[in-house]
Amino acid sequence: MSGTSRMTALQRREQLIAVARSLFAAKGFAAVSVEEIAASAKVSKPIVYEHFGGKEGLYAVIVDREMQSLTEALTASLANPEDHSRQIVEKAAMALLTYIENNPDGFQVLVRDSPSTDPSGSFSSLLGDISIRVEELLVEAFKKRRIPAKGVPYYAQMLVGMTVFTGQYWSTHRKLSKEQLAAYIVNMAWNGISNLVPKPELKYVK
Repeated sequence: MSGTSRMTALQRREQLIAVARSLFAAKGFAAVSVEEIAASAKVSKPIVYEHFGGKEGLYAVIVDREMQSLTEALTASLANPEDHSRQIVEKAAMALLTYIENNPDGFQVLVRDSPSTDPSGSFSSLLGDISIRVEELLVEAFKKRRIPAKGVPYYAQMLVGMTVFTGQYWSTHRKLSKEQLAAYIVNMAWNGISNLVPKPELKYVK
């Protein structure tokens, strides 16, 4: 009897999740079949259906786990309102990059195009939630510097988007340590925030 056949139901479930996560990360949801998942895990197709009801169910479990891990990491980095603004930027950048470093396949699954499932569980929805938290923190910083708050939602999106897309690029171009990259992100973000003017205008293009 082979080692794989002696797995408990929980072990088999975890094995299928690990195999599918790797395949989804490499190829995307649409390009991966139940047959491929089963073959890679050295099981029959009915085993996959038995545990997850199909490819969509397996994908949903993977996304839910990764979303929970990333949400916990980012939320913790933004949890202390007493932190200095620069400290918040540093902690958020490091939290995201640490997640990417520890969960490369999971991150690739999140940022790839997903099937048409519940949008409330999507990566873009998570980024929206994080942006709202960043907005709350920026409002206080803007008040202190007497900068109009109407731009806050856009600045929040800029900060989150810059960090996420830079992290996405870094996930496949690891020529910098996460600490070096976080310092680059903070250099751009913090120096930008520190030099904001109350009424920005275009200088050369009208």
